[in-house]
Amino acid sequence: MDKVLQSAEAAVALVPDGASILMGGFGLCGIPENLIAALRARGSTGLTVISNNAGIDDFGIGILLKSRQVKKMIATYVGENKEFERQYLTGELDVELIPQGTFAERIRAGGAGIGGFFTPTAYGTIVAEGKETRVIDGKAYVFERPLTADFAFVRAWKGDRLGNLVYRRTARNFNPVMATAGRVTIAEVERLVEPGEIDPDHVVTPGIYVQHVLQGQKYEKRIERRTVRRG
Repeated sequence: MDKVLQSAEAAVALVPDGASILMGGFGLCGIPENLIAALRARGSTGLTVISNNAGIDDFGIGILLKSRQVKKMIATYVGENKEFERQYLTGELDVELIPQGTFAERIRAGGAGIGGFFTPTAYGTIVAEGKETRVIDGKAYVFERPLTADFAFVRAWKGDRLGNLVYRRTARNFNPVMATAGRVTIAEVERLVEPGEIDPDHVVTPGIYVQHVLQGQKYEKRIERRTVRRG
């Protein structure tokens, strides 16, 4: 089955107002730049965005926050975005912060169809309030439920028309696990190739997890902060 969409605009046309979306990336590395920009242009509202972080004020998920398209953010770190901070402090944005390891494992559990897991992380803190706890072999644990979403927007280095994906270095980050946990996974790729051109041993995300794939364009690949040592 050829899963190729002709543009990011065609992809986000599938996303209704109020949808939940897993978005790959770490900082600005490996984010689905084209899909985010197209979603901003479409103007979809009431979105729940599940991502490691909130981008920066003028790039990544930050542009969706700036245009008031996000009603809830589920993330692990948000310190680079002043608009996020403003909306949270004024009560405009619903926020759920999750320890990063727990965040990754909840998504993995969602993709694997697991009903949840026990972790010692956050026991005895406000993060554990209202959750089941259990002592196992003398150690206290918190029960965490899986995370899934209506859509997953992921970014890969290379993909074929069947949706098989290969990632490149640190841009891999959360993308593979999120690809498994979206009810509809849309992958934008830097290089779109024909079936058979990817060595099966190199495939990270099998096409069975991907419903749509598109060729990305004009990647900026920004860096949040560049630090150099004085000569």
